Amino acid sequence: MNTVGKRGKLGEGVRCVVSVAMLTEGWDANTVTHILGIRAFRSQLLCERVVGRGLRRRSYAVNDDGMFEPEYSNVYGIPFAFIPSDKVPAEVLPRPPAQEVAAVEGREELRITFPKLDGYRVELPDEVLIFDPADAETFEIGPSTVPRWVEVIGVVGESERDTVDPSTYRTQQVAFALAARLLDTRFSTGDDVRPWLFPRLVKIARQWIESSVRVADGFSIGYLMTATERQAEAVEAIYHAITVQAGNRRERLRPMLRRFDPVGSTADVGFVTRKAVESTTKSEVSHVTLDGVRGNTWEQILALQCELNPAVAAYVKNDHLGFTVPYIHQGRTHSYVPDFLVRLKRVDGEDFDRTLVIEVSGGQKSPGPTKVKAQTARDSWCVAVNNHGGFGRWGYIEITSMNRVKEALADAITSLYADAPIAGDPDLLDYAEVARGA
Repeated sequence: MNTVGKRGKLGEGVRCVVSVAMLTEGWDANTVTHILGIRAFRSQLLCERVVGRGLRRRSYAVNDDGMFEPEYSNVYGIPFAFIPSDKVPAEVLPRPPAQEVAAVEGREELRITFPKLDGYRVELPDEVLIFDPADAETFEIGPSTVPRWVEVIGVVGESERDTVDPSTYRTQQVAFALAARLLDTRFSTGDDVRPWLFPRLVKIARQWIESSVRVADGFSIGYLMTATERQAEAVEAIYHAITVQAGNRRERLRPMLRRFDPVGSTADVGFVTRKAVESTTKSEVSHVTLDGVRGNTWEQILALQCELNPAVAAYVKNDHLGFTVPYIHQGRTHSYVPDFLVRLKRVDGEDFDRTLVIEVSGGQKSPGPTKVKAQTARDSWCVAVNNHGGFGRWGYIEITSMNRVKEALADAITSLYADAPIAGDPDLLDYAEVARGA
């Protein structure tokens, strides 16, 4: 009974079910199209439960307005008022069927696998932590970054304004607070707490304040104690400066793989959509879904370039794929979903894949979160996964100009092949030259 209408199950061929007091609850089938009541119901509630068998949706694909299309079941038999109304419902013609997007059988050689991360950790050797002011960006404290006052209003009662003077906090107090938060959020995982790092983190926080923080007139460093979101951003800035991927410090960052679901692949893709789509030949997934009401021209161009590029072995649009980049913005954890994954041709003699993570039209989006996303994907996700060694080599690129999609893709491919003898493969070298107009 529970497999009625489900492909490959025992109930696949069932078209009609005759039941006596059995389908009132606990039975879900999203293929119910007609319900016929042939005996009197004992209560309105019982009747509504039976009608509920026809309320399961078949498609969760959204339309151009971001809403689900209406679906209908016909109910006949004993009269009742399920949803009372004096209006006669208009006849609604069903829309054309949604497009099924799924992994294509026989394209297993185009499969792309990827790690699923919950976060990142710093693997600390015996050497001390290193902070170089050159690796830290300028951090502003001023009227556009921190509030001058905070007003708290309860459900009832009068409001209360915070009158704490940030100028009363000394620089060392702020350094201690930043170091404590940094140790708690970034250098402690579960039972692995490392209190011996605190003195060094305090010193680094003090160096960061003196070298990288710019305080506007009328403000003080104490605002990092009263503006909690800005304090979280300060902690992330210090952490990034410590673990910035330069020289031998690249080896510190490690990925935190999901314990019970560490690897995903294009073989798991299967969904329906009403978005504009483009069919594929160099992807295990049948189509590329294009975002936007009328489709995304940038994504369409990139998909075409991936089809034509001789260096691309396979690619996939990151839609229902499950590939995310965890990042932190303003002290909160978020998941960033890039647009494409592109696997490149293997170089002769190598036994690992090179994969590009591509974000399309990154320059058109809001600069705040977008900058953090790109920085995390490039300097944390890719570096941590590369350090792991079990998932090949990864790179990240933002395409911010519609007129340079081809050239930007070629630059990224050449960069990811930087440590490989691409001279042995004329296709790779020739494409990079042609893309640059040589």
